[in-house]
Amino acid sequence: MKFPIRISSILCIACLYVASCSALDREAFTFTNYDLHVRLEPEQQRIGVRGKITLRNDSSSPQKLAVLQISSSLDWRSITIGGKAPQFVLHPYASDIDHTGALSEAIVTLPQDIAPHGSVDLEIGYEGVIPLDTTRLTRIGTPEDAAQSADWDQISANFTAVRGIGYVAWYPIATESANLSEDDSLDQILGRWKQREAGAMMTAAFENEDQASNGAERVICGAQEMQGTTSDGAPKVPFWQCNYDDISQSTPTFVRANYGVVNRPSITVFNLPTHAVAAESYADAAEKAVSVVTDCFGTPREKAQTVDLQDPDAAPFESGSLLLTPLASIDAQSSGLAAAHQLTHAAFVSFRPWIEEGLAHFTQALYVERGKGLQAVLDYMAAHRAALVQIENSTAVTEGADQTKQSLVNTTNEELYRSKAMSVWWMLRDMVGDAALKKALAQYRAGQDKDPSYMQRLIQAQTQRDLQWFFDDWVYRDRGLPDFKVESAFASKTVHGTFMVTITIGNPGWAGAEVPVTVKFATGEIATRLEVRGKSRATTRVETPMAPEEIVVNDGSVPEGDVSNNKFEFKTPEN
Repeated sequence: MKFPIRISSILCIACLYVASCSALDREAFTFTNYDLHVRLEPEQQRIGVRGKITLRNDSSSPQKLAVLQISSSLDWRSITIGGKAPQFVLHPYASDIDHTGALSEAIVTLPQDIAPHGSVDLEIGYEGVIPLDTTRLTRIGTPEDAAQSADWDQISANFTAVRGIGYVAWYPIATESANLSEDDSLDQILGRWKQREAGAMMTAAFENEDQASNGAERVICGAQEMQGTTSDGAPKVPFWQCNYDDISQSTPTFVRANYGVVNRPSITVFNLPTHAVAAESYADAAEKAVSVVTDCFGTPREKAQTVDLQDPDAAPFESGSLLLTPLASIDAQSSGLAAAHQLTHAAFVSFRPWIEEGLAHFTQALYVERGKGLQAVLDYMAAHRAALVQIENSTAVTEGADQTKQSLVNTTNEELYRSKAMSVWWMLRDMVGDAALKKALAQYRAGQDKDPSYMQRLIQAQTQRDLQWFFDDWVYRDRGLPDFKVESAFASKTVHGTFMVTITIGNPGWAGAEVPVTVKFATGEIATRLEVRGKSRATTRVETPMAPEEIVVNDGSVPEGDVSNNKFEFKTPEN
C-alpha cells in the first residue's frame, strides 16, 4: 500500500525545535478511538495502515501541538485534519516502548488550540516493515537467543505475530521515553498509558494481500472478529475486522499463520499444523479448569482464545483472555495452570492489576488445590515467594518512609501485583471464607470501581470483620512482610487429663496477618488462627488431648520474610 506524501513542514530551525520540545507535553492527549484499515504484505514483511484517530485533550491547559508515535521501522506518509495537511515535524525518538528501541515521532501543529476535554480527528497513513528486532534488549546485554525469545514480534511469509504498545508501536501512540536500563521505566510508562487509555476503542480491518492465493491462512486478533471480503481488486481479498473494546485492558495484537482449530465450549485453540495433538491436550485441560473458574467467578463472559507460537522457546504473552504460547513446549500440568489463568480473564475483568492478575494467579492456586490438595498448593505458592522476598528485602520499610509507591494499588512491578496479590487473595479467603469472598467478587463491577477501597467495602459487606488494617498493610501500602515467631509457649495439664497450651506469637515485621498456628502431639495436631498485627504480639490458647510436642506458626499460606524461626519444641511439665 502506498500513500502520497503530504508533509507541509519536515525541517525546522534547530533552536526553534528544541524550544518547542522543551514545553511539549507528549501525554496531554488521550487516543480515544482508532478506525484503521491494515493491509499486510507478509512476503515483504510489510504493513500499511490508513484510517482515522480521535485525540482528546486530557491536560489542564489548551494544546496546540499533538504527538503521534509509531515504530521506527515504519514511516509516516500522510497526516490530515479535515482534509487539510497541517504542519508537522518528523524525527526519531529513542524509547524502549518499541522493540526497535526507537519511534518515528510526528509533532503536529494543530489548526487551533484544543481546549481541555476537547477533541480533534486526524486522518493518518503510514507504512513500513516489521521484521524480528531485538535491538532494545541486546544493547543492554541480553544474549541474542534470550532476546529473540522475548521480542519475537515480526511479519514474515510463514508466520506473523505482532503485539501492541510495549512491544511494537504498530498503531499511533504518544508517551514519554521508556528506558529498559532504568528500573521500572517501561512499566511506569505503560502503566500511565493504560490509565489514560481506559475505555479507548479500536476497530482494525486486516486485509492480507497474499490471502487470495492461500486460503488456509487466517488472521487472529483476540478481539471480537468479523470476516468478509473486499472488492478493491481482483480477485476479492478476505479481511478480518477486529474490534477492541478497551485497549487499556487488552493490547491490540494480531497473528497470521496457517492454523488448525480446536473448538471447545470455553476455549478456541489455534495450532500450527505439527501441533494438533498439543492443541487437543490444551483444550482438554481448559475444559477441566473451567469448573474452578466458574465456581469462583461464574460462567466466563467470553470465549478464551489460545494461539500457537512458532518458536518453542518464545515467552508466552497474554492480553485479556487471549494467550499466545508455544503449544509444543507446554506440558499437561502447565496447560491446566495456563488455562485457569486465561479463563479467569475471560470471566472477570478489572483495570487494577492487583485484582485482575492477582485473581488469575489465585485461581491457579485453587486449581492446584482441587487437583492435588492443600500441601501441594502451599508448595506452589512457596515457589513464587523467593522473588517476592528479595523485592521486599531490597526495599526495607522504615519509619516515616513513603509506603504507597510500591503498594499493590500503585505498583507496576509484576512480581508484586501477581505473586504478592495471589497471596493477598488467599489470605482473604482464609479470613472471610469461600462463600463471602465469592459473593463479593460476584458484585464487583469495574465501572463502579472509582477508588481503591471499593473492593474492601464489597468484601466487608459480606462479613462482620473490619478489614481496614489488613488492606492498609497489604494493599494500600507496602509494609513489607511479617516475621512470625513463637515467643513463648507452655502447657499445663487440666483436671480432665488434657493439656492447655498457651502460645504467644510475636511479629517484629511492619505488616500484620491472620496466621495459622498448629500444635502437634504424638497422634495428631490441632490448628487455630491468630491475628497478629505488625510490631506486636498476640496470645492464644489451644487444648490438646495429649502432651504437645511442637508448635508451628504459619503453614506457608502467609508470605514471610524469615521462616527459620517458625517452630518451637518443648517438654511438657510433669504436672
